[in-house]
Amino acid sequence: MSDHATALERLRAVDPSGQLDDVNGLPDQLVDALWRSETAHLEPADSPGGLLVCGMGGSAIGGDLARAALGDRVRRPISVVRGYGLPPWAAADSFILCSSYSGNTEETVECFRAASKLGAPRVVATTGGTLGELARDGGVPVIPLPGILQPRAAVAYMFVAAAEAAALAGAGPSLRAEVESAADWLHSARDELGTMAFEVAGALEGSVPVLYGSQLTVPVAYRWKTQINEYSKLPAFFHALPEADHNEIVGWEGVGAELGEHTAVFLLDADQHPRNRKRAELTAGLISDRGHRVLKVESKGQSPTARLFWTVMFGDLVSLHLAAMGGVDPAPVPVIEELKDRLGRP
Repeated sequence: MSDHATALERLRAVDPSGQLDDVNGLPDQLVDALWRSETAHLEPADSPGGLLVCGMGGSAIGGDLARAALGDRVRRPISVVRGYGLPPWAAADSFILCSSYSGNTEETVECFRAASKLGAPRVVATTGGTLGELARDGGVPVIPLPGILQPRAAVAYMFVAAAEAAALAGAGPSLRAEVESAADWLHSARDELGTMAFEVAGALEGSVPVLYGSQLTVPVAYRWKTQINEYSKLPAFFHALPEADHNEIVGWEGVGAELGEHTAVFLLDADQHPRNRKRAELTAGLISDRGHRVLKVESKGQSPTARLFWTVMFGDLVSLHLAAMGGVDPAPVPVIEELKDRLGRP
């Protein structure tokens, strides 16, 4: 039996709820997400104020990823709101997407109520809960999400909802064709991704991952960090180039045994600015003797959306293998549930 096959057995032994199957199902989820958006019968809204995506955690990352996939095709502002209420500059000419997998995220519910008072066009992506009830009571379109996933595993649905909302708001072109081709690409790349993810997880084991992205891969680096936090139950950090070269690079001088081992992971992309690629290469070289390891991951795929989700899926699989290496069930997040209980659930 190969090392990878053994690793899959070890992962399934700690994964009774089938998080690995959910991650491997990402290509099909992208296609399903397009269909679910169609069932919501969304209407275009000329929105000079651009798109506001309101959400937290796994429900917010779709907005970041959609904005990155659109890249220089963005025609109006796309902002992600993580918190209570809308920014003070939000206006009635903004288009507002409220995303909450459970429908009970208190910050997002408050954003929805603020958007109602503002009179801006709205759409909701949720499985139900308070947000779903408020939307239906107010005649606001709802993109229905499948209620069988962990919120962090619903990334395909949250991305498509944000991408569709961006097109409706006139903030960018439709990405539907790219999403469909990306799904086909991920189907064909899935086995290779699994093997590569196991190898990268082995290189990260025993160290604190520090993820670096630039342009397309900035939100992906953040996604890797949060997936390692939730699936692997480990600390991880992220930063973006070129900003990291103006501050964080100096911090590597203080990395030593007393702080624990750290591994830098640079997420590269074929279309990134050549100066950012050069910065990644130089930064990797300058910090290579300070940490546990320096790793480089080059995105693959024909379109920005394909490369984005290839790298997202890669990171999700890495985090699951790290969970298996630590002998932890990737699904439960008891400390988050305890925090919600102490706050007082709405």
